[in-house]
Amino acid sequence: MEQPQAPRWWAVVAVMMGIFLLVTAEQLPIGLLSQVASSMGVTPGMAGLMVTVPGVVAAFSAPLLPVAVGRLDRRIMLTLLMGVMVIGSVLTSLASSFVLLLASRVLVGLSIGGFWAEAGSIAPRLVPEAQVSKAMTVIFGGVAAASVLGVPLGTLLGEFSSWRVAFGSLGGLSLLTAIALWWWLPPLPPREPVRLRILAQQFSNRGVRVAVLTTGFVVVGHFAAYTFISPVLQDISGIAQRHVGSLLLLYGAAGILGNIVAGMFAGRHPYRAVLAIPSLLLLVVASFPLLGVQPSSGVMLLMVWGAVFGSVSVSIQTWILRTAPNTEAATALMALTFNLSIGFGAMVGGQIVDGTSLPVAMWAASGLFLLGTLLVWQTPSRVVGEKHR
Repeated sequence: MEQPQAPRWWAVVAVMMGIFLLVTAEQLPIGLLSQVASSMGVTPGMAGLMVTVPGVVAAFSAPLLPVAVGRLDRRIMLTLLMGVMVIGSVLTSLASSFVLLLASRVLVGLSIGGFWAEAGSIAPRLVPEAQVSKAMTVIFGGVAAASVLGVPLGTLLGEFSSWRVAFGSLGGLSLLTAIALWWWLPPLPPREPVRLRILAQQFSNRGVRVAVLTTGFVVVGHFAAYTFISPVLQDISGIAQRHVGSLLLLYGAAGILGNIVAGMFAGRHPYRAVLAIPSLLLLVVASFPLLGVQPSSGVMLLMVWGAVFGSVSVSIQTWILRTAPNTEAATALMALTFNLSIGFGAMVGGQIVDGTSLPVAMWAASGLFLLGTLLVWQTPSRVVGEKHR
């Protein structure tokens, strides 16, 4: 494995900022859903397509873009993808109709998928092997930071001004990040061009297969429930709507803490770290309609939920680095799964909530967490180099 001559931590920070902005852009419509729906004259369900569309596009751009660009330097690729993010965000803020708004979200999805597919695989090329776990923690800390800072602050900005200003601001920050990526990243020629045949081969590896399927179960389950966290807190826990934004800040802070702890633990015990994720989510989400019926207990369960889900990206990516024969191709598959699962989870959760109730949606999500737990449990720990379960 090639080793960088010296740690490039500013490059790691630039990649983290890219992840932060992309995840913020993908999930910001959750916080501004009612405002966009009212402005565009569509139902909240229709406005939810602002989450589904980029999720689906990102899912397919993740494996296909590395194939399409071939031997293009990954430094150029990441910078160009942030440029696409700039264009998509600006067009979102200027959209005069809902159709144009969704079209602009296609560009955002294209950027998300391609960027995410590369971000997880380049950490070993930026820092020495002994510091890869730390670099992974920083890069995927952008996911948790998007929850604790990006989405809540973007939502507040939209409430104080308008949703158009919030998305336009994302475009400006994305431009600065594109410049930082070009300035701080070293040349990153691909070790081997990613081809469709190589992508397919990754899934034949048991470690990669378990990681991909577990990610699908966890992320679909999470977004089937978490997309509706505002009504969950109000209707189940009895928390006033005016407090929801502040609680989501705490949820994101717990996610950052979970990401840091997982980054330290998963580097030594990736099997146990990944096994703990669906197991703990199962306990928290299944019990929420029964135990989270008071504001205090609802807040406590929300914090645990945030900490556990904040550990997903760094834990599973560490698993991938231990097991994948081609980390770039495997990370592309992971990005496909993660983003497709976001869109699918939000859509399925909406159907269940509209057809039944919030508790039923949370118990359905818990069923997916149970499947993820069983899948990891029946996988030998030696797959990722651990000696004991």
